[in-house]
Formats: sequence, C-alpha cells, structure tokens
Amino acid sequence: MGGSSGRGSGTLGDTKALEQRAKEILTQTEGRKNVFISFAYEDVDEVNLLRAQAKNEKNDLEFNDWSVKVPYESERAEYIRQKLRERIEQSSVTVVYVSKHTASSEWVKWEVEKSLELGKRVVAVYAGTDSPTLPGYLKSESIDLVPWADLAAALGS
Repeated sequence: MGGSSGRGSGTLGDTKALEQRAKEILTQTEGRKNVFISFAYEDVDEVNLLRAQAKNEKNDLEFNDWSVKVPYESERAEYIRQKLRERIEQSSVTVVYVSKHTASSEWVKWEVEKSLELGKRVVAVYAGTDSPTLPGYLKSESIDLVPWADLAAALGS
C-alpha cells in the first residue's frame, strides 16, 4: 500500500514553483527600508497600531524590533543586548518612538546609543500633533524629530 501516486516529478515541479515564488518576493522587497524601531515596552500597543497603519499606507518601510519587558540589569540582559545589536546591525535606520515613557527606558537609551555607535541614522517619531519633549540623550545627538505621519517621507520612502 504505501506506494507512490505516480507523481514523482511533481515534487521537482513544486520546488521550482516555490523557488520562483521566493524570487518574486525578493524582487518585491528590494528598495524597502529595514527599520529598527525602539520604544518603551509600555508603548507596545500604540506602536503596533502605528505599524499597522504604515502597512496599510503601502510604503517601503519594514519594521523590526525585539520588544523587551525584561529589566535592563536582569540575568538575561547581555543575551538580549546581543540580539538587539544583531537587529540594529541588519537595519538601515533606527526609529525611536517618543512618549512619556521614553526617558525612563534604559533599553531605549541603549538602543539609541548602540545605533549611533554602529553608524546608523536615528530618527525620533511621535504620534499626534503635539511635539513631545525629547530625553536628554536624544537632544544631545541632534536627532530629527518628526510626526509618525511624516516618517516615510523623512526616511525617503
């Protein structure tokens, strides 16, 4: 009973179809900006809404983050920093979501410092129309501050 269905060459055809589909996807994503987004964990819901809005606008931004709820000086902090560094290295730009929680997040501060150390452009964004007060570490680096609605334009997408 367990024989073949007689479609032995179908597997090869399926592989070629998958390969073709992968090439199409890679072609579609060329020119996309891989954006590392840094934000305080307390802002995760708002950031997710903004990311969904950006997808609906069909721009060339692809967001990456590694949402961290773990305390900055925890047992796993070094591992987390290593993984964050990898994500930042893979990105073309770092976007910092600024809110009332940003100044108190050690993770956001570290991500901004690491991004700058790695030579990445850093852009701060905010939701709404009222420009927030930037934490000192963002002010001292002369980082551009733009509303979320203008982010794609500010990144040249």
